[in-house]
Amino acid sequence: MIIKMKKNAAQEDIQKVLNRISEAGLSANVSTGESLTIIGVIGDVTLLRPDLIEEISGVDAVMRVSRPYKLVSREFNPVDRQIKIGSITIGTGNFVMISGPCAVESREQMLSSARIVKRVGADLLRGGAFKPRTSPYDFQGLGEEGLKYLKEASEETGLPIVTEVTGEDKIDIVLKYADVLQIGTRNMRSYDLLKKIGERTKDSKIPVLLKRGDNATITEFLNAAEYIAKEGNENIMLCLRGIRTFECGKFVRNTADMGIIPVLKRETGLPVIFDPSHSSGDRDLVLSYSAAAVAAGADGLIIETHCDPETASCDGKQSLAENQLVQTFKLCRRIRECLVQEKAYSW
Repeated sequence: MIIKMKKNAAQEDIQKVLNRISEAGLSANVSTGESLTIIGVIGDVTLLRPDLIEEISGVDAVMRVSRPYKLVSREFNPVDRQIKIGSITIGTGNFVMISGPCAVESREQMLSSARIVKRVGADLLRGGAFKPRTSPYDFQGLGEEGLKYLKEASEETGLPIVTEVTGEDKIDIVLKYADVLQIGTRNMRSYDLLKKIGERTKDSKIPVLLKRGDNATITEFLNAAEYIAKEGNENIMLCLRGIRTFECGKFVRNTADMGIIPVLKRETGLPVIFDPSHSSGDRDLVLSYSAAAVAAGADGLIIETHCDPETASCDGKQSLAENQLVQTFKLCRRIRECLVQEKAYSW
């Protein structure tokens, strides 16, 4: 159930609504904009009589939500969510570039790659200290040592850190260093991890970058985001990174799901990020994939780059060198500026 308050509703009326929700044994999630407040009711809504809510003078409408995901739904987020990371704003027309190596391999590699990301003009720095790999014999990351190198690179460049949490036992250590917690495609269905991250970040509201599972439906993807939101943190960015189909293997790593960008923008008010590196698996395709994603309405891109892609311990084939990253960023910014000028979307 979603309760929409009238514009500039009195705090007293909002509190009356919250009291009646609590009296019914339910909990509430409040989303407050500049002049509009939306209240989401969590639990068995049959226990709450709509007429007891509608009679409160500050209530505009009481709506039942048929979707299984409620807190991340467009009904609960009629205005696109803004996510702030320091001076950076993501969503509502603010486009961001996230870049860096797949894995932190050494101090020198991380610093050199971060300097490239800074020179090119990216907004956030990515890098994996913990790497979930298909083979147990592949490079698994440097752990906390890698996080320290990431932090040093962040302090030198001024770029906030995006890094992955691979398990519940890694949450606290990653929180010591990260500005954005990434949940990888393998863990989209790790519901205990999603709940724990929501619980641990409900006060800090540190943003979470949630990647779509490689065979997940859109409903499953948004339900995964709902697990985090339900525990108290709605600062979630949805990341599309390609899905597994019969196309995968010889020519591309995954089938790009960029066509889902406008679907997610319609279904939810959360920012949508696109990953052309994992979608293609080929650095020669990243430019065109990035341009298409921007045209489709993405709020940002996350692109792998490396100071020396040919020697990368992880995903070197899809990592861009500096000149390729410059070309990609330049084109994407021009496309974005054109779309904004033409008012192609309601950003």
